[in-house]
Amino acid sequence: MATRTRTQPPAQQHVADSHDLIRVHGARENNLKDVDIEIPKRRLTVFTGVSGSGKSSLVFDTIAAESQRMINETYSAFLQGFMPNLNRPEVDVLDGLTTAIIVDQERMGSNPRSTVGTATDANAMLRILFSRIAKPHVGPPTAYSFNVPKRTATGSMVADKGAGEKTVVRNAVYHGGMCPKCEGMGSVNDFDLTALYDETKSLNEGALTIPGYSMEGWYGRIFRGSGYFNPDKPIKKYTKKELHDLLYREPTKVKVEGINLTYSGLIPQIQKSFLSKDVDAMQPHIRAFVERAVTFTICPDCNGTRLSQEALSSKIKGKNIADLCTMQISDLAEWIRGLEDRSVAPLLTGLQHLLDSFAEIGLGYLSLDRPAGTLSGGEAQRTKMIRHLGSSLTDVTYVFDEPTIGLHPHDIERMNGLLLQLRDKGNTVLVVEHKPETIAIADHVVDLGPGAGSAGGTVCFEGTVEGLRKSDTITGRHFDDRARLKDSVRTSSGALEVRGATTHNLQGVDVDLPLGVLCVLTGVAGSGKSSLIDGSVAGREGVVVIDQAAIRGSRRSNPATYTGLLDPIRKAFAKANGVKPALFSSNSEGACPTCNGAGVIYTDLGVMATVESTCEECEGRRFQASVLEYTLGGRNIAEVLAMPVTEALEFFGDGEAKTPAAHKILDRLADVGLGYLSLGQPLTTLSGGERQRLKLAAQMGDKGDVYVLDEPTTGLHLADVEQLLGLLDRLVDSGKSAIVIEHHQAVMAHADWIIDLGPGAGHDGGKIVFEGTPAELVAAKSTTTGKHLASYVS
Repeated sequence: MATRTRTQPPAQQHVADSHDLIRVHGARENNLKDVDIEIPKRRLTVFTGVSGSGKSSLVFDTIAAESQRMINETYSAFLQGFMPNLNRPEVDVLDGLTTAIIVDQERMGSNPRSTVGTATDANAMLRILFSRIAKPHVGPPTAYSFNVPKRTATGSMVADKGAGEKTVVRNAVYHGGMCPKCEGMGSVNDFDLTALYDETKSLNEGALTIPGYSMEGWYGRIFRGSGYFNPDKPIKKYTKKELHDLLYREPTKVKVEGINLTYSGLIPQIQKSFLSKDVDAMQPHIRAFVERAVTFTICPDCNGTRLSQEALSSKIKGKNIADLCTMQISDLAEWIRGLEDRSVAPLLTGLQHLLDSFAEIGLGYLSLDRPAGTLSGGEAQRTKMIRHLGSSLTDVTYVFDEPTIGLHPHDIERMNGLLLQLRDKGNTVLVVEHKPETIAIADHVVDLGPGAGSAGGTVCFEGTVEGLRKSDTITGRHFDDRARLKDSVRTSSGALEVRGATTHNLQGVDVDLPLGVLCVLTGVAGSGKSSLIDGSVAGREGVVVIDQAAIRGSRRSNPATYTGLLDPIRKAFAKANGVKPALFSSNSEGACPTCNGAGVIYTDLGVMATVESTCEECEGRRFQASVLEYTLGGRNIAEVLAMPVTEALEFFGDGEAKTPAAHKILDRLADVGLGYLSLGQPLTTLSGGERQRLKLAAQMGDKGDVYVLDEPTTGLHLADVEQLLGLLDRLVDSGKSAIVIEHHQAVMAHADWIIDLGPGAGHDGGKIVFEGTPAELVAAKSTTTGKHLASYVS
């Protein structure tokens, strides 16, 4: 670890100016091993290391988390009651902290009502603008909001004014712009009833085919006790009234076994539990059900604009608010620039600055009505950055989590400029990053490792970029790695034809995606890569799409539950011991009764941090003592879940514990470089790169001939990218086809065939600008991608 000698400040220096370091001593959060480090303030510091080495644990879970917690403590106990409780990180000393502004890579909220405009306050400003100068005037800003319904109230209002009560009879109108037919969603849905139930069976025989609607749980008790129909009668024999009650009955209070419950028909219940969420954010099995059972069509009343006819009738210069929201933001900025009205001058200035920030950050190709849930991780992170551009704040700490995700090499240069701009204003900029182009601009580099998980958590290097290059760390050795173009490329065995693709910004694209090879789709952010896949390839028979969406899971979820590995393990234990499989689940019958299978007990202390203590009954093993007496191959279930993947691979590979189904899943986990993860490690403790690879391993098991991967290098260290390329080669050599949307030059150079979209983003893109081998792309240098790839391989 590089050491740094600290000289005494000169005599003339004011003592206040000597606080130029953030000091961390004894950091032990997650896998950190008593890390001591000093980070210079008002500099750009980049944290590197393999995925899972402890970068996020140090930067986000220690430094940023403590800054946030200390700011929250400045508020009154009353206000803190409304804020999330933050525990103090596991660290001995944290000194020199400043206010932290966190810009993470979490996808933006996927509520179907959330759009780019609502998430960035651009819509709020447009609504105020229309409420002031649009003609005809239809009401206050809420009259232009698709999230607010129009309400009318009639009756008397009693006001207590001291001298006596006064009753006023009034007709009140609360203006809202929501389309009444689609309730501001822009689409209406229609149900395929055959996908909800099997009419030849009764409810007790399992007629319902909706995920989670079993007769064994609460739903079964409600259906049986509601009295609206006979649960033993086949559904096809129901009367009109019984079928209406089963499908459409509005929420009604019923008493079942002495308990007050609410009964609701299947369709209102599905609309409330499933359709209130964005389809892309659903669990895979629920998403598959929704896509099978529900047909979404554009609302005929508002034509997908989500707004009422009244709101759409109000215009400025011939355009209503929906017209402006569908425009490309760069075009909208030009339109706003042409407005001149002194009465709303400050509003126009603010709106102009906001829209120009989109273009400055490389998102000018978006539109304000784009659903927030459809933004990629990189687009979401840059959208969050917008509010910080042009900010007058100085001496704050900006914390970024891989800001180059989803960026073409051309766009990375622009992002680097923004990071340096924030630093030059006198701010401390901390960046967790893998891309060498961004590491190269750092003033200070901290490399964590040497490995991942339990093999990481220490500082391997601290110093300058030049020092990192000369160091013998994994990052130092791979820093100047440059992929070589392949000597020979595979020949395609066929093609997936796409004709006349017009999804989003695609301009009638005709292309043949080669099969039996590694095909890479590239182009600047917003050029139409994902549009081509989502609109013309996904959904075809035999196509498995592995997208960027983050995997979700509570602290009860772990790699074993997420990948389906726990099912064959439970069955193997049950068979070996002659008992039920449910005993070997910490979320079911085998759970420790004291901690309910969590392994820890949480004590809520109101505004103080929640105390987490290991369960004394099961000593953190999550299972009842009687369950731990059952063994397989000499190990109990808790010991198996504590195994790392590599050890479990050997354990389930042969001998008494041989389980081919488990071995197959473990093999895929080892293939993607997660051999060090323990099977029972909570998903909440995994890094972004580890989650990405876990998802890759889980979905590689889906039966398909064509695998489409959307930026699989997200969160991967330079050394891990080599392993990913090996995995892709094995996949193609086994007879499958791989289509990869990617910006990483190493993946481009390794491809058999490249399709480059562009030339620009938004309406400046949407065309095929190159098709051919990587060598041909480098030789031609005819596109932005070709120029960057040529400089990379040379």
